[in-house]
Order: sequence, then C-alpha cells, then structure tokens
Amino acid sequence: MEQPNLSAIHKLSNGDKIFEEKIFNVIKREFPEEKAQYFIHLEKGDYVKAAEDVHKLKHKISILGLEKSYEIATDYEKNLKSGTYDLKEEFEKILQMITEYVNTL
Repeated sequence: MEQPNLSAIHKLSNGDKIFEEKIFNVIKREFPEEKAQYFIHLEKGDYVKAAEDVHKLKHKISILGLEKSYEIATDYEKNLKSGTYDLKEEFEKILQMITEYVNTL
C-alpha cells in the first residue's frame, strides 16, 4: 500500500516553511474532525452526508500524495451516493493509515 508523504506540500510551498507549517496544522486540526463526522453519518445510515464527508477527506488524501487512495475515495464517494457501502473497508484502512501518519507530524 502506498504511504503518505509530504511531496505535494513541499511542491506547493516552494520551500516556504511557514506555509508548510500552516498546511500541517490545518491537516492536524481538520482531519480528525472530518473523520469523526464521517463515522457519525455512517452510523446513522446517512449516505449523503457520509459521501460529503468522504469528499472533504479526499482533499487531505490528495495533499498527502496518496494517488491510489484518492481514486478509492472517489469511487467510494460515488458508491455512497448510490446507497452502497462498497469500498468501505478499503477507505477506512486509508483513514487509519492517515491517522497514524498525522500523529507523527
């Protein structure tokens, strides 16, 4: 499985360490909140809201250089909008991987 990395953030920042720190802080603050909302909406069976949460989380997945995971998230978002949980396990493994990574930032 691919691993989160900071290459996209470094490319965006063009060496600006302050900018990088701001991005890290946004990810550290928003990711746990968005992940929690996803699980709340999933537990309630609210596919539409869960799909919206996945959409928000996709941006974090992308900025952490996880291209294949981004594709899985995109497909999972579509599945949720169609009323199915297909790719749920794969998506939640991605969330766990990012959680562990974010804790190291």
